[in-house]
Amino acid sequence: MILVVAEAKEQFMSIPVEGQKDQLINNLERVRNDLIDAATSLSSDKRDEVFLGVWNVQHLIAHLIGWDHTNIRAAKDVLADQLPQFYAHHDRDWRTYNAELVAKYLQDNWDGLLSAAADSHHQLMAFLREIPAEEFDRDRGIRFRGWKVTIARLLQAEAEDEATHAKQVTDFRQRIEGQVQHRDGPVG
Repeated sequence: MILVVAEAKEQFMSIPVEGQKDQLINNLERVRNDLIDAATSLSSDKRDEVFLGVWNVQHLIAHLIGWDHTNIRAAKDVLADQLPQFYAHHDRDWRTYNAELVAKYLQDNWDGLLSAAADSHHQLMAFLREIPAEEFDRDRGIRFRGWKVTIARLLQAEAEDEATHAKQVTDFRQRIEGQVQHRDGPVG
């Protein structure tokens, strides 16, 4: 596994910086689309059902909106040679910070929530496209607990988080479908 990750990183680093930037942005767009597709595939009565700790899918989407805004601010901080402000809120799995984001961005209206998520993601993507490619992986000497902090690393972490959440929503939907099939008997 470590060898595969090292090879993937080596391949990524061999891409010209503009290509690396495009790849990061395209990956963020793809994983967000996957997550939203998974979320919208749930029936309206299942959107309120808690499946991820204390979260339902609406909480998850509010969390995405919050991280879109957080990542805009974080990229601005990195460009100013500052540790992103959100690191001051670090705890186990970012639980406290995530709870604050959910409380701030959660809406009762499903369509309004999806619209806000599309808008915040559009703002993030537009902002990132304006940043020169060479700034994405530039080492500005910013560290958090020994880890180098760059815009590219922030975005890679976001993409990994969203991919994980997309899988969690898909797994939840499959469990629901399995329960319905089991209760109703085999299909076909």
